[in-house]
Amino acid sequence: MGKRIVVKLGTSVLTGGTRTLDSAHMVELTRQCAELFHAGHDIVVCTSGAVAAGRAQLGFPDLPPTIVSKQVLAAVGQPRLMLQWSRFFEIYGIRIGQVLLTRADVENRQRYLNARDALTALLEQRIIPVVNENDAIATEEIKVGDNDTLSALVATLVSADLLLILTDQPGLFTADPRTNPDAQLIPEVHRIDAALRAQAGGSVSGLGVGGMVTKLNAANIARHAGIDVIIAAGKAPNVILRAAAGEAVGTRFVALESRPESRKRWILAGPKPAGRLLIDEGAVRAICERGRSLLPAGIRAVEGRFERGDTVTILDLERRELARGLTAYNSTDLARIAGAHSHEIAERLGYTYGDEAIHRNNLVILAD
Repeated sequence: MGKRIVVKLGTSVLTGGTRTLDSAHMVELTRQCAELFHAGHDIVVCTSGAVAAGRAQLGFPDLPPTIVSKQVLAAVGQPRLMLQWSRFFEIYGIRIGQVLLTRADVENRQRYLNARDALTALLEQRIIPVVNENDAIATEEIKVGDNDTLSALVATLVSADLLLILTDQPGLFTADPRTNPDAQLIPEVHRIDAALRAQAGGSVSGLGVGGMVTKLNAANIARHAGIDVIIAAGKAPNVILRAAAGEAVGTRFVALESRPESRKRWILAGPKPAGRLLIDEGAVRAICERGRSLLPAGIRAVEGRFERGDTVTILDLERRELARGLTAYNSTDLARIAGAHSHEIAERLGYTYGDEAIHRNNLVILAD
């Protein structure tokens, strides 16, 4: 049985560090995807490059660095980018379908399911979805923000087996290889912690939005959804084929053993956290080690404004992110019952939605 693979192609990979799309390399990447496709694998391409294509099409205009300027460039560049992908895949007898997403498409549960169904239908019809953020209409409020994160959300939507993030670096290093000659490639990662994040550097080319930090964030989302992630150099020979075959290329982030059910995958991929809950050590042990619900008694602080049913992020007292979940109470109510035992909830509020601030069925653990 074939694998389901999401291939994320950054702007630096598609342009080769220049100001224009590198058609020859795009054909080479297409060839590798086509070989896997014809071998029975499902392929999803998450592409950058619309803004770069638009800038080249307009003769590299001197535009102000605003959202509107980016929307103009994306509106011009997106059809040109898709035309090129369509022509290249047609060489190998493969049809593609354009899918443009914003965060709003995954924040709402129904729209999330609609996006998932559309992508699944394309794959079932043996059509390769080519996904990009809808930059022509996206505003700061509804932007995913970078295509690394977008690729992780797409991988979660389609329940991928592998997310391959191709970039201008061979993978994650122990230090910044541009400034430290002793930096060593890290071949495999089982835990993403503060020390690992501190090793991540920025974008080399300056053409794209994401640096290694965004790639780590994307890897963390995907691996908690049960998806293996590889960050590798897009220029490496046959990198897509080698990664799909399990060869050691780049840096592999090993998926957690269990694949969460659909609702928890939506919590990972969908709404941006609307607030934060700081919890004590007892609550940390309860949710992370014992698989318990989060009770109000363990909450030490409530930050942000949110409504009942919103996604919130859960931090320990050192402000490390431990989990995300759907809260049973709004921020005002949680602030009033923080530290309270369950039997005190109705006394403080005059009503109750249950003993749990976040039920374990609506909780996704992110700490390794």
